[in-house]
Amino acid sequence: MRAHLGDQLVIESPATGVTRRDGEIVGLHHADGTPPYDVRWSDTDEVTLVFPGPDAHIRRFEHGRPGTSHEISRQYTGEAETADTASQPTGTSNPGDVGRHMAVERRRQKLSRGETARRARMSPGYLAYLEERPADPTVGTLIRLADALGVPVTALRGGGIDLPPGQGHALLHPQLSDLGPEECRTFLSTHGVGRIAVTASDGRPAVVPVNYEVVDDAIMFRTAPDSVTAAAVGTDVAFEVDHVDEALSQGWSVLAVGQASVVTEPDAVRRLSERAHSRPWAGGRREMWVSIRPTSLTGRRITPADH
Repeated sequence: MRAHLGDQLVIESPATGVTRRDGEIVGLHHADGTPPYDVRWSDTDEVTLVFPGPDAHIRRFEHGRPGTSHEISRQYTGEAETADTASQPTGTSNPGDVGRHMAVERRRQKLSRGETARRARMSPGYLAYLEERPADPTVGTLIRLADALGVPVTALRGGGIDLPPGQGHALLHPQLSDLGPEECRTFLSTHGVGRIAVTASDGRPAVVPVNYEVVDDAIMFRTAPDSVTAAAVGTDVAFEVDHVDEALSQGWSVLAVGQASVVTEPDAVRRLSERAHSRPWAGGRREMWVSIRPTSLTGRRITPADH
């Protein structure tokens, strides 16, 4: 018996041929694909070490990748990478949509494959396979990966990009709870994109998304002197960040209120520019750093009632 990562192990009744149990092979222990295997069972979602008996067989997954089974197995049973710049498996890389979105998000968060695999409770070799080869992982696998990366499942599938979040079904028994100050700071410190509410120069209210950083508990973002968000300077503003998990119908939001001011000290501006996690998505010359030091920080979270 020989298998590849992603194949299905099926155990049938010897008498009737009816499937009694099946699971996805997520770990190999031998380069030639022979047993034992790490199997994630479809009925319990648990991973166990399996030595298949005579009532078991392999259901092949269409891997769509070149090379012999020995070459492929050898590529994906190595040690986990310790840094994002670690060497990639040999051979032609042809990732599918899920793999591309997964790798981009992992690298954006500066996570190694080993750490991501640990969070998702899967073998680093299987994660490498998912990132680099066309694959169709199970819903359970996608949910674990999305949870490990802190993104909705749709983000890994590349779907729903032009749709607003929150169109899924609500939880049967949702629980809305307040976040404490430290929890708010933790969620806020993830940086990324937040929304600032300001009164524009024409006197009308406006809410604008901005790329932001958190430095010493202060919210920092870049803008242009003639932009809508520049009108925030010298006024009290509201700044909001949130996260919605479409797959689990859960989410959180954090609201910071404080006065906005311009960062003028040259060394501080230089440090902010050098250490920023990303440049403003809107592009253009946005070199004016605005700081919001919250005087009020509140948040809420939606979870299942039994959590």
